[in-house]
Amino acid sequence: MNLPITPTAPAQSASHFELLGGHKAVLRLVNAFYRQMDTRLDAVGIRAMHEPDLSSTKAVLVLYLCEWLGGPKDYSAQRGHPRLRMRHAGFAIGIPERDAWLACMQAALSEVGVAPALQSALMTAFFKTADFMRNTGFHP
Repeated sequence: MNLPITPTAPAQSASHFELLGGHKAVLRLVNAFYRQMDTRLDAVGIRAMHEPDLSSTKAVLVLYLCEWLGGPKDYSAQRGHPRLRMRHAGFAIGIPERDAWLACMQAALSEVGVAPALQSALMTAFFKTADFMRNTGFHP
């Protein structure tokens, strides 16, 4: 007996945005991230690059991370292309700054209870982006 072959769509895996828990989870992550930045000695330098009031900075990071993680494209709709290097060009970002940013994010991911496998995947991606942001400390 020959059964008809019905094409099936490939199963779509959940985005990092969905795996993290959506907008509310990204908001918790961003708050934890800046809490880390405000309290870690290794983050004093990168905290000094920010305004004292982090309200608008947090809102922008929430928008950016939601989109970057595979969620709504509200960042691009409101602010255009991220142009991360251009937007950060006025700040000296070297290995210490990259590593401090990553340490804050790793601690924030742990603080909000992100599963280890997702933490690992996100930190790999965060490293690529953070390393791309470096604009000082290059050796020929």
